[in-house]
Formats: sequence, structure tokens, C-alpha cells
Amino acid sequence: MKKMLLFFCSALFLSLSAQKKAKDYSNIIKSKNIYEINAFLRDAHPDDPRRSVLKPKVMDMMREYIKDAHPEDQKVKEMQEMLALLKRRPSTKITFDEMNAIIKQKQIAKYKAELAAKKSLIEFTPSNAQNAIVTNTSTTTVAIPDAEAEEFNMLMTVSPVEHKNKTVKILNSLFDNDPMSKECIVLIENKSDCNIIVRMEGVGVTKYRLAVPAHNENSIVIEKGDYLFTSLVCGAQYASQKTIKKPILVALGTSESK
Repeated sequence: MKKMLLFFCSALFLSLSAQKKAKDYSNIIKSKNIYEINAFLRDAHPDDPRRSVLKPKVMDMMREYIKDAHPEDQKVKEMQEMLALLKRRPSTKITFDEMNAIIKQKQIAKYKAELAAKKSLIEFTPSNAQNAIVTNTSTTTVAIPDAEAEEFNMLMTVSPVEHKNKTVKILNSLFDNDPMSKECIVLIENKSDCNIIVRMEGVGVTKYRLAVPAHNENSIVIEKGDYLFTSLVCGAQYASQKTIKKPILVALGTSESK
């Protein structure tokens, strides 16, 4: 009994030590790291007195970074967004619903731009039955399993009329706030180096396929319900059961894919 108690206490001590090590803010006042202070403001108790010192400090650091940054520095936009949040609230922490709203607005802007341009913002050039070349801004990625290359090409190659109809349907879904609606939008973000096909299998014959280029995203409107999501991501099998009741974002291609 004593051995078991000793083992339990040791395990608890190690667990607490690991947690403390992972988020040790004991010297946070001396920190000159924007991201570290930003993390503290998100995690700390609302009444922590260090907040009154660190919030203005990190805001000044962000302003300084933006002022001295190179015009093409990709972090400037991120700093501006964090600074804007800190002006309105105690930290940059946002709720799940707020995150969904941000994603929704970005998607609306994207698909409105597509309709205005009358073409997809993703430039796709099929090469052959074994590979697909997807041009995303200035980068070119060649990656798709041989077994799925032809299917990926087929899913990506749609007529202007089909693309317009799909875009209108997605926009209607994004604007639809009716909880009784039978359909909703699914956004797939592909963070991997490979083009992928995401398969969504529901009850009976309800099935959907969505081609998503590497380092890009794509959306589809599906019926609400229970689905098995599967995909082959750079040779690794992905599978997850999801209940779709409202718009959802699924990120693939990272160790944290869900």
C-alpha cells in the first residue's frame, strides 16, 4: 500500500513539474519576447497584477516591431492584428465562435472575389495521370499519390458554369444563419506539401469528395449529419468521425490534424 501511495505521489509530482515547466511565467516581467508575453496574457488570471505592466509593454514592443520591420515582412500583419485585439480586450485570446466568425468572413471575401473575377482564385494546371501541378501564388507544388492523381485532376477541372454555381451555393451557405437549414459548409485546409482528396461518407449513399491543393484550402456544402472523413495525406492515412451540425474547419497536414 505504501509503495502504491509513493508511486502515486511521485507521478503527481512529475506531472505538476512538467506542467509548471511548460508554462513557467515566474520571470515573465523581464521577458522581451512578444510571443511569450502574449501567451502569458492569454493564460493568466484576469486579476493577475502583472497584466497592468505587461499589456502596455507588449503593445509598445509590437508598435516598435511594426515601425522597424521590412515592407515585405510577413509578421507585420500578424502584429497589427494582435495590437488591434489588445486595444479592445485584455488579451489576444478569442473564443471558438469568434474564430468561426473570422473564418466565415474570410471565406465570404474569397468567394465574392471569385465571382467578381469569374474564375477560381486557385490556378490549376493538370499535367498527366500521375501528377498534378497546382500553382499557388509564386510556388509550384507537385505531389499526389499515383492512385488518386487522375481523380484529383477530374475534381479540380470544372467548367466556369459549374464553378460559378458552386461558389454561389457556398456563399448562400455562409450567409445562411438558419439553424433549421439542412445543409452547411465544410472548409478543408490542407497544410501539407501534397495535393489531397478528402472523402466524406455519411449514412447510406450520402458521399462527398473534395480535392484540396497543397498549402491551400477548399470548401463544400454538405447535408448535416454524421460522417467519416478520410484522406491520404502525403502517404499517411487520415480518418476521423465528425458530426456536422454547423460550419466546420478541418485542418490536415499537421501533427495536430483533427
